[in-house]
Amino acid sequence: MGRRSRGRRLQQQQRPEDAEDGAEGGGKRGEAGWEGGYPEIVKENKLFEHYYQELKIVPEGEWGQFMDALREPLPATLRITGYKRYPEELAWHTNLSRKILRKSPQLEKFHQFLVSETESGNISRQEAVSMIPPLLLNVRPHHKILDMCAAPGSKTTQLIEMLHADMNVPFPEGFVIANDVDNKRCYLLVHQAKRLSSPCIMVVNHDASSIPRLQIDVDGRKEILFYDRILCDVPCSGDGTMRKNIDVWKKWTTLNSLQLHGLQLRIATRGAEQLAEGGRMVYSTCSLNPIEDEAVIASLLEKSEGALELADVSDELPGLKWMPGITQWKVMTKDGQWFTDWDTVPHSRHTQIRPTMFPPKDPEKLQAMHLERCLRILPHHQNTGGFFVAVLVKKSSMPWNKRQPKLQGKSAETRESTQLSPAGPAEGKPADPSKLESPSFTGTGDTEIAHAAEDLENNGNKKDGVCGPPPSKKMKLFGFKEDPFVFIPEDDPLFPPIEKFYALAPSFPRMNLLTRTTEGKKRQLYMVSKELRNVLLNNSEKMKVINTGIKVWCRNNSGEEFDCAFRLAQEGIYTLYPFINSRIITVSMEDVKILLTQENPFFRKLSSETYSQAKDLAKGSVVLKYEPDSANPDALQCPIVLCGWRGKASIRTFVPKNERLHYLRMMGLEVLGEKKKEGVILTNESAASTGQPENEVPEEQRAGEPNSPDAEEANSPDVTAACDPAGVPPPR
Repeated sequence: MGRRSRGRRLQQQQRPEDAEDGAEGGGKRGEAGWEGGYPEIVKENKLFEHYYQELKIVPEGEWGQFMDALREPLPATLRITGYKRYPEELAWHTNLSRKILRKSPQLEKFHQFLVSETESGNISRQEAVSMIPPLLLNVRPHHKILDMCAAPGSKTTQLIEMLHADMNVPFPEGFVIANDVDNKRCYLLVHQAKRLSSPCIMVVNHDASSIPRLQIDVDGRKEILFYDRILCDVPCSGDGTMRKNIDVWKKWTTLNSLQLHGLQLRIATRGAEQLAEGGRMVYSTCSLNPIEDEAVIASLLEKSEGALELADVSDELPGLKWMPGITQWKVMTKDGQWFTDWDTVPHSRHTQIRPTMFPPKDPEKLQAMHLERCLRILPHHQNTGGFFVAVLVKKSSMPWNKRQPKLQGKSAETRESTQLSPAGPAEGKPADPSKLESPSFTGTGDTEIAHAAEDLENNGNKKDGVCGPPPSKKMKLFGFKEDPFVFIPEDDPLFPPIEKFYALAPSFPRMNLLTRTTEGKKRQLYMVSKELRNVLLNNSEKMKVINTGIKVWCRNNSGEEFDCAFRLAQEGIYTLYPFINSRIITVSMEDVKILLTQENPFFRKLSSETYSQAKDLAKGSVVLKYEPDSANPDALQCPIVLCGWRGKASIRTFVPKNERLHYLRMMGLEVLGEKKKEGVILTNESAASTGQPENEVPEEQRAGEPNSPDAEEANSPDVTAACDPAGVPPPR
C-alpha cells in the first residue's frame, strides 16, 4: 500500500463519527461543493472573457446570457439507438444535470434504467452537440468511413447505426474504421462499439496525423482505399465543455490553442488526403477558439488550391441554432499580447505562433473560402455545450498528390479510388507514411507504385489468412500486444459440424469467420463483413488492429460430447439468425418472461407448443424466437431472438443481464431485484405471486439435472448467463 493510501486510511480512522462524508474537519459540506471535500472551483476567468469579447464570437447584447449559460451545469441528454427499433424522436434532452441524475433518490430507478439500457446498446448517453458531426456526414449503408480520433466512441456508435439503417441487411457494404492514438482509450472505444454488435467496425491504434494508407484487393489487383466519409473530431482545448469540465475555468489560456493548432491542421490534412473525390469530411472541435476552428479550415482550404470546398449545410439540420463562421480574428499570446497578422509577429515568437493561424490577407481569396458556412454552436442558444463544425467536400485530388484518375461509369459516392496518391512536401505536414511503407518511388506513376507494393507483400513470408500486428522494426507499437486475427480456412474440419448442426444456408459467408489464435483449440469464432476481411488481409503489416468482428460461436466446455462443439453467442445472434435453418424454437411472450427470469426452467413450466418443439431436439444450443402477434396489440410488437441451451429436462438462456432487463421492461415488467443464489430475477409479477417460488424445484426432480451440459456451462467463465463487461463510464 502506498504512503498516500496509508495516510488516507489513518485520516478516516481518526475522523469524528459525526463527520459527514467529504466534509473537511468534520464540518458539513455545502450542497454545491464537490465530492471528497474539495473546494468548489470559481467559475471565473478574466482572460477568457477578455479574449472572446475582443473576437466578438457572441452576438452583441448576448454576452451576459452566454456567460450565465457557461456557469450552469450541462443538462443530461441521451440518444436511442436508431437502427434497432425506434423510427423517430431518437434524441432526448433533460433539464437535469448528470450529478442530479446520479445522486437524487427520486431518480434512482431512472438512473438505473439509463445505465442498464446504455450497457445493452439501446441508448447512448451523449452530449447534444456531439451528435451533430455524424448527422452532417450524411452516411449511407455502402459508405466506407474513417473516424480519425474516435475515442470514447459516442460518435462512432452513431456512424455504426447509420450503416445499419436497414435492419434486414446483416452485412452492409460499408464499414467504420475507428482510430485513436491512445492505446488505453482504444479499449473504451471497443466497449462502446461492442454494444451495437456490428460486424462492420474495426478499431485501430495510430497517430491520426500519420495514419497509414490502406490497400484493398479489387478483382485481384491491389488498390488504395479512399474513404467516402471521414469524421475528423480533433483533440482541442475544450473550452466549449466548461459546463461539464469545470477544470477548464481555472486552466484556460490561449497557449492551449496555439499548441494544438499544428496538430489539428496535420490531422485534417491527412484526412483530406485519404478522402475520395466527391466524399465528405466533417471537421469538428468542442472549442470556440478560431485558432482551432476557422484558422485550421482556412489554412486547409488555401493549401488544397480548390481541391476542397466548404459545403453549405444550413438547411440540413432544421431547428438547430448556430452562428456562422467568422472571417476576421486576431492571435493572442498567453500574456495578453495581440497580433493581427504574421508580419507583426517578432522572430522570438515564431515557434509559438505560425502563419497558418491568421486569416488570409487577400480579400478575394478569403471571400471564396466561404468561412461563413462553418457552424459555431453557442451554449446559451439551445442550452448545450459550445461546439464548432465545418463540412468539407473533396472536388479533386490534393495538389501535392500525383495522378488520381476517376473510374469511368461510377459515382464518386460509391466508388473506391484505384490509384495511389503519395503526398509531396507540404508546410506543417508530417512525413508521408507511404515512404515508410515501401521503398522510394520518386517520379513513378501511381499504378507502378501499387504494383510494387503488391510485389513487396507477395514476396513476404506471410501466412495465408493470418492478420497480426506489424513487425516492431517497421512501426513502434505502444500498449498491449494484440492477438492475431486468423480467418478460418475453407478446408478447416472445424466448420462442417457447425454447418450441419445449425443447417446453415448456402449463402452463409464462411470465409468471413475468424479466430484470435493460431495454436491450440479455437475457443471463440468471430464474424466480420467481407469488406473488412479485405482490409484485414491486405494491411496486417501496416496497422495495429485492436479489435474487429462480433462473437458468433463459443466452444462448450464439454463440446465433444455433443453433435456440435460450439454454442451460439447472443452478441452475434441477430447477424447469424438469417442463415440458421435448424434448432429454432418459437416461443410465446409468457415463455420469454419465464426464460428471462428463471435460470433453468423445466419443460413443464413452458407452453405446450414450446415443449413440443424442444422435446425432439438433441441437447445443445438453440435459437429462441419470439414473433409478435399483430392481432394482439397488447403484446410486445417487436421480434426477439435469444440464444438458449436445450438441456436434459430444461431450457436456459445465455443472455447478458442488461439485455435481459431490457426485454423484461419492454414486456411491461418492473425489475425489483435479483436472487443471486437461485439465479432468479424478481419482477413485479413474480413478487405478487404466492406459493412455492417458480425457481424452487423439488429435490427429486433436481437430482437428474446437475450433470446436464447447461449446468456445467453455467459455471464456465466464458459462458455465464449474464457476462457483463467491466463497468465503463458513460460516453461524453
